[in-house]
Formats: sequence, C-alpha cells, structure tokens
Amino acid sequence: MSEMPPGGDVASPNPPAASPRPVSAFRIGLLGHGTVGAAFEELLAQRSDAIAEEVGFRPEISGVLTTSEGDFDDILERSDLIVELIGGTEPALGYALAAMESGRHFVTANKQLVSRHGEQLFEVAGRVGVQLRFEAAVAGVVPAIRVISETLAAAHIDRVHGIVNGTTNFILTAMERTGASYEDALAEAQRLGYAESDPTDDVTGADAAAKMAIIARLAFGAPVHIDEVPREGIEQITAEDIAYARELGLSLKLIGSAERVDGGLSVMVYPAFLFAGHPLAAVSGSYNAVTIESPAITEITLSGPGAGGSQTASAVLGDVISAMIPPPFNPPPAEPVVLVTDRESSFYLHLEVADHPGVLAQVAEILGLQGASIQSVVQRGLGADARLAMVMHPVLESRFRAAVELIGRLDFVRSPPRVIRVIGETFE
Repeated sequence: MSEMPPGGDVASPNPPAASPRPVSAFRIGLLGHGTVGAAFEELLAQRSDAIAEEVGFRPEISGVLTTSEGDFDDILERSDLIVELIGGTEPALGYALAAMESGRHFVTANKQLVSRHGEQLFEVAGRVGVQLRFEAAVAGVVPAIRVISETLAAAHIDRVHGIVNGTTNFILTAMERTGASYEDALAEAQRLGYAESDPTDDVTGADAAAKMAIIARLAFGAPVHIDEVPREGIEQITAEDIAYARELGLSLKLIGSAERVDGGLSVMVYPAFLFAGHPLAAVSGSYNAVTIESPAITEITLSGPGAGGSQTASAVLGDVISAMIPPPFNPPPAEPVVLVTDRESSFYLHLEVADHPGVLAQVAEILGLQGASIQSVVQRGLGADARLAMVMHPVLESRFRAAVELIGRLDFVRSPPRVIRVIGETFE
C-alpha cells in the first residue's frame, strides 16, 4: 500500500466536474411566420446552444404572432426582445413603438418601416435605452449596416454605392448572359422565386430607394426619407442596350448611391453601366454588394446573397445576438443636409436614326453646346434602320438632359432617345 502524501488525503484521480454555469432564457417574441419567420425560428433552434455558450443566455421563442394566431400584448409581456418580420408600416410601426417604449429590444428586416419612420424609431430607442437593429433590412446577409455604423463609425465616409436589390441584379445578369428580353428575364426570375408575382417595388427601384435612405442616414447622419430619393428602374432596359454595352466593355447594374456632393448629399437609384474594373461589375445573379469609400480606408466592397429566407434569417439572428450583448447601440441624432439632385455623370445615349449624311455631326454639335462631349460611339444598321450608341464624358445632368431633349426633336430621330448613366471608376 502506498503512503499517503504529507498533509492530507489522497487526491482523487478524477475530480468531480464543475457544475455547469446556469443559463437564463432570453425570450423572443416573433411577429410574422412567413418564409423568413419560419427560417428564423428553425435557425434559432439550431444555434441556441452555441449562442448560450457564447453570451450566457439561451434565446428561445416565447410566442408567435400571425394573422390567425397569437396576441401581441401577451407576447410582449413574455418577451425580452421582439423580432418583426411582417413587413409594411402598419401595424409594424405600432408594434415597434410599443415594444421599445416597454423596454424591449426590437429587431426588424422591414426597410419600409425604417426608411419612412427611422427618426421616430431612433428617438424612442435612444430615450428608452433599448437596441434597435435592422441589418436584414438593407442587403440580406451582407453586413453593410454593421460596418457603416460600427466598424467605420470613426471614418469620414465620402460615398456608399452598391447593388442592393437581388431581383433586378438577377434579371440584368440573365439579359447579359443569354440575350433575353427584359420580359423573359423577369418571367424566369419569377419562376425561380427571385421575383414576386408583383415585382413593382423591385423593378422600379422603390425597394433600392428605401435601402439607400437607410444607408444615407447611417453613413452621413442625414435624415433622408424614402420619398426624397430619386429613382429610375430597369423596365425600359432592352437586350439591345446590353449588347451595345458589351461592345463598349460595359456591364449593366441597378445602382443605389449616396455621396457627398458640393457640401450637400446626393442619394439616388438608377441603372448604370460599369467598366470591367469596377468592384461591382462582376457581382452577378441575385447577389448584393456595397462599396464604401473613405479617405481612411480608400475603398472596401462587401458582397453576398441579397435575398432568400435562410440568408435574411441569418442576418436577423445576428442582430438578435448583438441585442443580447449590452450596451445598446443607436445612431446619433440626424443633422439637416441639402440634398443634391443635379450632378455630373457620364451617360450612355442610344438613338434610332435615319442614316443621312451629317447625322452624327448634328448630334455632336447639340451635345457640345451643352458642354457634353462623346467618349466613344458604336453605329449599327444602315438607312432608315440605323442606331447610334455613345458614351459621354462627365457632364452636369441637367445640361445633358437638355441636349437629349433637343436631339429628340430632330426629324431624323425615329424614337425617344434612351439614356443610362455610366460609372467610370475602376478602382484598379
């Protein structure tokens, strides 16, 4: 028999395991149980153990509100945080205000809610001291909101522009790759579930405008309402435009932009041709991407899936985890800013003309009188079926539009001119 060690009993070779740290429940009220809501509930169940390990609280659904089940007041009473996935502004706004006023954190994927009522929501969240999170409202799983408002909070951002609508990017990619018409590419997007049966908000640029209003508020501290964002959609884009663009070395995207211009701020949504070296040019299919420019960082581009139940649910869960960890984050108060709508840009101009001598010279003369000059030109067809496609050097938009109006009145121009912006930077 071995001797006992000096000073005490023999140590056990397998000491009893420490008692596990008690984990409190973090209760989540879920408003809406459609595609994203169901995906969020499933993802939460899969990840709750890992989240509990990480933050010390176990998230769990305390109640679900749909049009046919659940009571909001009851769910609110039994929740620490509310996730809103019902969309629209009513009753979502009432739910948001009631939740935050009662001291509950609030997470939403609702771009209409934030782009129309953001200032009211920010004020309540800041006053009460709760978290308001909305990463999934802008670019799906792409963490644009988090990077702009937190990672780059100390940077002086000059411009944010990007592809923030997956539906239109899918349509334009299909047109470019297959030569399909807009109508056929839209039908394919609907068949595959990338476009709604009523795609109006997407194809007119309204969806992207809401997202850019939110981005502008966070990047520049400006109280931009969705109705203040000029927008153009993609409904008038033709396969011929894209074919000409290919000859000119360009690709077409629906771009949302927010940037400092002449002491003010320009926030817009528009189709634009990009040169191959631009970081957004290669973003295809339903992917989203956001490029952020600042003297401190030069340029960074974030890219990822922009749509889909599981992708949006992942962004929502990320917001929930952030809200579980204090202190609360909310943007500082907004400062009024002048919104600039007339700015310099390059443009693509497409003309259907009767091919008479001197046609290009007359067009160039009218452009020149307004300070616009041609960078490159492609001509197709002869006689009465001629077409001109040209790219301009940068010019003030109001002057270029004035020239286009005059050109449209010329007797040899057979249909209204088509105009698309061109972004010239390549960042190479």
